[in-house]
Amino acid sequence: MTKTAVLVISFGTSYPETLGKTIAAIENDLGAAFPEADVFRAFTSGMIRRKIEKRDGVHIDSPLEAIQKIKAEGYTDVVCQTTHIINGTEYDLMMADLKPYAEAFDSFTVGRPLLTTHEDYQAVTKILVDALPKMSPVDAWVYMGHGSEHTANSAYPAMNYYFVNAGHPECLMGTVEGFPEVEDIVGSLKQTNYKRVGLSPFMIVAGDHAQNDMAGDDEDSWKNILFSAGYDVTCDVRGLGENPAIRAMFVDHAKNGKPIA
Repeated sequence: MTKTAVLVISFGTSYPETLGKTIAAIENDLGAAFPEADVFRAFTSGMIRRKIEKRDGVHIDSPLEAIQKIKAEGYTDVVCQTTHIINGTEYDLMMADLKPYAEAFDSFTVGRPLLTTHEDYQAVTKILVDALPKMSPVDAWVYMGHGSEHTANSAYPAMNYYFVNAGHPECLMGTVEGFPEVEDIVGSLKQTNYKRVGLSPFMIVAGDHAQNDMAGDDEDSWKNILFSAGYDVTCDVRGLGENPAIRAMFVDHAKNGKPIA
């Protein structure tokens, strides 16, 4: 008898409001796409899992705990979908946890992160551009990605190329912990005639980075760095997971998942 599990693996967030609007919304969409399956949640961030357990008394499984539970409960088929944006460190660690279970089920597939193929970059570019408010020739829009020391950080500067190639040089991508940095964004803006800048997170959730590093009141927030550089700044503090078109990409990735190599 076939018994299917959908395992949704996210970095995680300790912000309940954005969790419901983003990660939970993706999980719900995946559940609707696989109505015969039971949906399981896992977070890759141990720090976030520990914080939630200490604060709320709620245990969230790691990817390893989740797959062990799914196996113990007798599921025969597993559809795993990551909500990670890049094929970076967290994704690699996730795959290392899952790989020993590659042959443990009748079928076990994993859907790719948001930005993997050329078509993914094109689709995300269109989704972001379509979601922009009405803009004038002096308006720019800056996205804050997380960034990484992993080689997959190249996804972020690549997005700048995709914006330009799509005819939208007013859109710029930066990162908190990688390249381009906010200083690079300011340098790029200074070479233009833009006077107003919108800011939004290029992250699935609008958590600590979006609330504080991007839109916070400290002088080193991106909002205040850009304001000090002479720009009129507005912030749209919504995670990518709130966008139905982004969620639909994850559903498509899950439906086209590949066996673990």
